[in-house]
Amino acid sequence: MRMILRNKKGDESIRELRTKTLEGKEDGDKSLLIFDSPKDVQGSAFLSFTHKKGDDDQWLYLPALKRVKRISTRNQSGSFMGSEFAYEDFTSQEIEKYTYQWIRDEVYQEKECFVVERYPVNKKYSGYTRQVVWLDKEEYREWKIDYYDRKDKLLKTLMAEGYEKYLDKHWRAGKLKMVNHQNEKTSELLITNYAFQTGLTDEDFNQNSLKRAK
Repeated sequence: MRMILRNKKGDESIRELRTKTLEGKEDGDKSLLIFDSPKDVQGSAFLSFTHKKGDDDQWLYLPALKRVKRISTRNQSGSFMGSEFAYEDFTSQEIEKYTYQWIRDEVYQEKECFVVERYPVNKKYSGYTRQVVWLDKEEYREWKIDYYDRKDKLLKTLMAEGYEKYLDKHWRAGKLKMVNHQNEKTSELLITNYAFQTGLTDEDFNQNSLKRAK
């Protein structure tokens, strides 16, 4: 993945990273993000265990400190590595983590969509009171998400582009753009080289894997 950060003036900083994900059968997914460049973040790694019920587990490894830092539940609404994505945005979207309400049907980007409001079950520590999601009726792909902050004001919008189908069943976006309406900053993720059925196991997702991530 390439992460492009833009400030209010349009100045850019670019980061290169990789991500690995193991889909959970009984519980949520496990994921590992590894930063390759620039040098100030090279070797940094983020490990996340999503749970269908209860708080998620997250850890961050910073090479400069040479230690693994646990991200407390109360801090998962914070900015992820200076981007407009929050730590909680990098968890898998398990159905059990929200309650839902259909709002309307609407055409978005020439696609017939359901517009659905979802409310975090963990109201105490989530940075969002609610999210409004545009799902296309054909494949249930998420094309747009509006995030509302704890004061119920529009905070951010996530827009997805370039969906492609892998192994004739997995839809994945090629671009995710997060726009922060309150500070006018944006963060983009450009995603390439998706690979499936790569033989990952639970052993690839533990705190030791953070330190040896390369």
